Amino acid sequence: MVTSLLSMAAECTLVSSFFLVFTTLMVANLIGASPVQPSRLVTRLIHRNSIYSPYYNPSETVADCIDRAMKSSATRLAHLYSQANREIDVNDFQLNLLPSSSEPLFLVNFSMGQPPVPQLNIMDTGSNLLWVRCAPCIGCSRHTSSLFDPSKSSTYGSLSCRNVVCHHAPGGKCNWLNQCVYNQSYVNGVASLGILATEQIIFQGSDEGNNIVSEVVFGCSYENGNYRDGRFTGVFGLGSGITSLVSQMGSKFSYCLGNIADPNYRYNWLVLGDKAKMEGYSTPLEVVNSHYYVTLEGISVGEKRLNIGCTGFRRRRSGDAVIIDSGTALTWLADNLYSALANEIRNLLDGILTPVWRGSFLCYKGRVSQDLTGFPVVTFHFRGGADLELESESLFYQATPDILCMAVRQVDNYGNDFIDFSVIGLMAQQYYNVAYDLSNYKLFFQRIDCELLAD
Repeated sequence: MVTSLLSMAAECTLVSSFFLVFTTLMVANLIGASPVQPSRLVTRLIHRNSIYSPYYNPSETVADCIDRAMKSSATRLAHLYSQANREIDVNDFQLNLLPSSSEPLFLVNFSMGQPPVPQLNIMDTGSNLLWVRCAPCIGCSRHTSSLFDPSKSSTYGSLSCRNVVCHHAPGGKCNWLNQCVYNQSYVNGVASLGILATEQIIFQGSDEGNNIVSEVVFGCSYENGNYRDGRFTGVFGLGSGITSLVSQMGSKFSYCLGNIADPNYRYNWLVLGDKAKMEGYSTPLEVVNSHYYVTLEGISVGEKRLNIGCTGFRRRRSGDAVIIDSGTALTWLADNLYSALANEIRNLLDGILTPVWRGSFLCYKGRVSQDLTGFPVVTFHFRGGADLELESESLFYQATPDILCMAVRQVDNYGNDFIDFSVIGLMAQQYYNVAYDLSNYKLFFQRIDCELLAD
């Protein structure tokens, strides 16, 4: 029986890998993509609060930034859970916050068309489509500086609704002009609606040179007026679907992040293409509905392995999962995982720092940079031997000048339906190159100074 099950698993992996390669080739053939594309494309990610970002506000306090990121993380949690379990209505969780896409953590900077029009998209591993605002656009009159007008681009191409790619687009269907119409929905009912088309996109590389990717399938969005924030121009989906740029350029991508609390760090990178570096220790990766799932096998604090029972590790059903995500700063843990970790942290800190409860969140009086010197490393252990090590500035954040809080939250604070759902956020991933090999279904963690990946 065991041998039979292992054989079936191997066959499934082989079939999945074949399907990924097949769909990549199919996209190239069907849309007429150029046979020569960059095999490794490196572009700088724009931090939300950097001086290069349209969100930059010199009068904004650190507390303001922290508060916004925490609220955005809560909204993102509801969005991810609603996608993982469609039977749950996100409105039940009473999160009256802006869509998570309105509060991005990192933005992808590129230009589109000929002549090139600058774009600034939200990086999102939780969706498949790259879309931008296009003219004529409903509700976009206030945000016209980077509005892409396909009628003015010599490299724009329409995509027939009979094309098989259209059938894989979110909400893909045919309109009366034989165009492929898509409908990409997000949390709180906000959606991007438009036409699926092809266009060239231009990235500024790490060496200040340009990389051109021709005939990219993208969403030309004519209706997204519900978005309250017009500073971003669209969403850069990094999912595994056929409409994703990841699939159009092969099957690999990675991102490397420094301290995400430092908006001036210049070496946050996004790398696309089959020559993206897959280095470090790997863990099996499961891809379901555009989301990336991993198996968490344990948590250690220093040398102590925590007793976290036997639930909440591996995805067994839609609502029971560990997702690795690029759209939330915080890490959210299922009840048993969080309780074990929080109890150990209290055992270590309660006699040293003064506990402070901000709502239901564990905090202490003190400063991360001064009062947590020597705090043991917290390690997330994943299947296959891959570890993600969280030092103090990845495990805690400075909520106010004199209060620090855990950057790990208990997921069922937002409802009992969340109880077995976990999300690994970007604070836990900082100081790592996180690499996705979608042909072999592996996720790599490489501890590295991101500056070293520039070349």
